[in-house]
Amino acid sequence: MDSQLQDLSSTKPQSPPTSQSNPEDASDKDDSPLLSSTTTTTTTTSTTTTETLPNIEELEKKYAAFVRHDVYGAMGRGELPWAEKLLLGIALITLLPLRVVLATTVVVLYYLICRVCTLFMAPNREDGQEDYAHMGGWRRTVLFWSGRLLSRIMLFAFGFYWIHESSRNPEIDASVNNEADSNDKSEENERPGVIISNHVSHMDILYHMSSSFPSFVAKRSVGKLPLVGLISKCLGCVYVQRESKSSDTKGVSAVVNERIQEAHRNKSAPIMMLFPEGTTTNGDYILPFKTGAFLAKSPVLPVILRYPYERFSPAWDSISGARHVILLLCQFVNNMTVTRLPIYYPSQEEKENPKLYAENVRRLMAREGNLIKSEIGLAEKRVYHAALNGLLCQR
Repeated sequence: MDSQLQDLSSTKPQSPPTSQSNPEDASDKDDSPLLSSTTTTTTTTSTTTTETLPNIEELEKKYAAFVRHDVYGAMGRGELPWAEKLLLGIALITLLPLRVVLATTVVVLYYLICRVCTLFMAPNREDGQEDYAHMGGWRRTVLFWSGRLLSRIMLFAFGFYWIHESSRNPEIDASVNNEADSNDKSEENERPGVIISNHVSHMDILYHMSSSFPSFVAKRSVGKLPLVGLISKCLGCVYVQRESKSSDTKGVSAVVNERIQEAHRNKSAPIMMLFPEGTTTNGDYILPFKTGAFLAKSPVLPVILRYPYERFSPAWDSISGARHVILLLCQFVNNMTVTRLPIYYPSQEEKENPKLYAENVRRLMAREGNLIKSEIGLAEKRVYHAALNGLLCQR
């Protein structure tokens, strides 16, 4: 489920993906066996059409936010030592099948819970959207708590046995917020309208589901998938057509803003969760924020995710989706750290200038999470993937 909120008023990238199933890595022809050996070449160049591809060092310097630094190397296809091959081979025949069965069981179980809770109920339909997130009573309670529990079980099945969580003290960091008069922050307004997070991995979604069970922004095609489609509707996902500029763009933007404002005012409303970077990084960088999450002028809750690793990095950067999932499931232990910052209340100037609001929150997250600010984005990521794939294919 792709939960990246694009700037809905911007034009689409110049190099759109050719496949809807994996928009970020559509240019990746990942046909390299997991256990094959490759040789390292730093001066290999190839000519495609009339342009010459740069070498890997130049690419890594220019697109540092998407460069992998783990044992598996660029695109997860680097040369592995024999010890690593042995561990990977053992995991492929033991851990991988077990974890796939556990994950499938969890998804099917939650689908059945969603099916029971939505029996004899019509989904809420608004501006082309369809969801069950606004149901109340026991149905919502069951969906909420079972969803959180099963999401945590799923993370455990994927090797995230312990998750280190920490929170900043809002009293110590009161200066972070630009509205100094805390008396204006009534108890009713202490709830943020949206959770803002950096985007590193597929696992980001599962963590936020286990933590706060929010609504996400997803591709419209997600709502039509078996099992996952109904689950996404129970989450209250806002569907957007990312592949093309469609006539419902304004409607989707309005729905997102209304959801954020409603979540801020009403504690019983599902809270929104957005990844304003618009794509994933290697976890060491933070990209420019899209303004969609800040147009509602509501307070935001910044959350910083990091994935410490020794062998395989859980970051989904320059690696195909299938290879990423397989290698993640083959790693015996995966680690995650979470830092929750105080609720950020925008100043009047920030409310009138969403770009300023977005940049100030980004600056705060970069400082508190020790993240490097990078000014590239999804379009550059696609260029990097295409060039890197071209180089590796020449080997």
